[in-house]
Amino acid sequence: MKKIFLASACLLALTGAASAADLAARPYVKAPVAMASVYNWTGFYLGLVGGGAWEDSGSPRMQGGFVGGTAGYNWQTGNVVFGVEADGAWADVSASATGATVVPGFGVVTTTASSKTDALGTVRGRIGYAVNNVLFYGTGGYAWIDNKITLSALGVSASDSKWHSGWTVGAGVEAFIAPQWSIKGEYLYRSLGGETYFGALPTGTLNLHTVQLGVNYHFNGPVVAKY
Repeated sequence: MKKIFLASACLLALTGAASAADLAARPYVKAPVAMASVYNWTGFYLGLVGGGAWEDSGSPRMQGGFVGGTAGYNWQTGNVVFGVEADGAWADVSASATGATVVPGFGVVTTTASSKTDALGTVRGRIGYAVNNVLFYGTGGYAWIDNKITLSALGVSASDSKWHSGWTVGAGVEAFIAPQWSIKGEYLYRSLGGETYFGALPTGTLNLHTVQLGVNYHFNGPVVAKY
């Protein structure tokens, strides 16, 4: 019996020593770091945009809405994002006024003057700071509108359209809500130079406030993996 206990003890000792040696020889492997998603803003995008516009001052004030499309390209370095963007939209931003005028031979004549912006757009630069999938940015550049003034009296109307050019500045925030899709909200102040209608009716500078929302599709597939 003693021989059996001694043999068992020796076997256990040898097994333990072998296991310890095996553990000592086995290399340490570091557990893999969890993968994180990082959004890359670089690339080309197309989108839809719409919103509202109202005149800075005047009585009556022009106001209304617009809807259109946008296209742009971003470059990202670190957290800083540079970009260029152009947009154009169909618009219905208007105002009208009616007054009475004494016309010799006709008496008191009711005259209506209306101003309507049928289209508007911008070409702008953007610079912002990205916090992963959210981009805060400022923007500014060229702005334009296509505007028409109509005069009506005695059942007769006459219209003249002019292209107004100017500048715009504003700010916004954009965020990815899904791979390749983002939404944005933006405020722009637009200052458009005056034009002369009917060859004799000059207008002053037209200043518009616009608030717009948009959705963009990004072609580069912005979600990348980082270890």
